[in-house]
Amino acid sequence: MIGLIYLVKITQNKMYLTWAEQTIADFSEKNINSLYGQGFLFTREDKGKMYQTRSIRINLSKFELSSENRRVLKKIEDLRFQIEELPVKNYNWQIGKLAKDFYETKFGKGIFSANKVKELLTTKHNFNILFQFVIPSEAEGSLSAAQKRDSSTPSFQDSGRNDTDCGYCICYENQSILHYSYPFYNLKSSISNLGIGMMLRAIIWAKENNKKYVYLGSAKDAKAKYKLQFAGLEWFDGKEWKTDLEELKKNL
Repeated sequence: MIGLIYLVKITQNKMYLTWAEQTIADFSEKNINSLYGQGFLFTREDKGKMYQTRSIRINLSKFELSSENRRVLKKIEDLRFQIEELPVKNYNWQIGKLAKDFYETKFGKGIFSANKVKELLTTKHNFNILFQFVIPSEAEGSLSAAQKRDSSTPSFQDSGRNDTDCGYCICYENQSILHYSYPFYNLKSSISNLGIGMMLRAIIWAKENNKKYVYLGSAKDAKAKYKLQFAGLEWFDGKEWKTDLEELKKNL
């Protein structure tokens, strides 16, 4: 590991709560899993750059669907998805615009540019898969292989569609973990539960594919409370992983 920087006090910007930063040169799964276990997460800033934060993860050995989870799944039962490896072969500028509009509306201007999205999706960066979600029209029917990685399957963004009910998430994945990192979707969607539904579908996929943990980013403030509705949730306090959600809520 190189470039280790310990921050004397917590620094906050619009997107991150940061206790420490480092840039890695060792991209082995063993090293990355170890760092995620120490509360570090990949950032979108530069390749290899990670930050230590109040990370949130789900221990999938303890994850079970709650009644609320089942209610959400019922509302998004038509939502299908596929996974594409990054970098993508055919980039569509509309994805970058969708992400820019989403983050600008949710968090303010200058948070996530279309050019940065293009960089993450078209170059070898810190993230290696893209979840692509869509509600198909009745004419399209269902896609039985929707949850399988298949490079021969056309990407949703290459199909010429202009779906209202669609979304994406830029992620890091290896054999043990999934980092559900940068989700974005059409805010004009008719589905009120689309955002949390996308996350839930990804969690279920990770469990079905024998991952140990799903990392959901950081818990910087009260806006992160929507992440706390999943069984098996753990959070990093700077030294160790904890399961007391009431203690976590006091920090938000």
